[in-house]
Amino acid sequence: MSLVIIDTGCANLSSVKFAFERLGAKPEISDDFGVIRGAARLVLPGVGAAPYAMNNIKEKNLLEIIRTARQPLMGICLGMQLLFDTLEEGGEVIDGLGLIPGHVGTLDTKDLPSPHMGWNQLHPLADTSLLAGIETGDYAYFVHSYGAPLSQYTLAACNYGSPFTAVARKDNVMGCQFHPERSSKVGAQILKNFLELEL
Repeated sequence: MSLVIIDTGCANLSSVKFAFERLGAKPEISDDFGVIRGAARLVLPGVGAAPYAMNNIKEKNLLEIIRTARQPLMGICLGMQLLFDTLEEGGEVIDGLGLIPGHVGTLDTKDLPSPHMGWNQLHPLADTSLLAGIETGDYAYFVHSYGAPLSQYTLAACNYGSPFTAVARKDNVMGCQFHPERSSKVGAQILKNFLELEL
């Protein structure tokens, strides 16, 4: 099975690649249209600023191929945020990929420090194959200042001052706000589930 990690130029691609390799997969990092189109699975990682990431996607002519993907597609951290309709960053609102309805805004952390950085608990809200083996209270590793509110597309929630979406899915498109590649056994289980997912 071919697995392609989409090279947007704004992510630590090697750590994601190694995480899948530990599961026996042989991922390829690519920004080539044909390679992406022919993959059985796609991963969209991302770190840093949303406007920069979206500009990179456009400059690499990846916008339409991501938007029209029919195979399972997983966004990680910023990659998940980019899946939504709109994203707020630094007072600016930009268009995302529009694959999951909703808006990504600043986390309401109350009196907690921002960014949300470190281990926090997952609360699955849906019985889904992507979260097979994941239980309420399992820990994942987060690093972010922005997030999506809970919605009908939320598979798992997390709370940091206020609740937000930790895992989302719409049809073939899904995302993890945390870093599964840095989340020990819990992250490995979710990546394994993704590899075995049947649409």
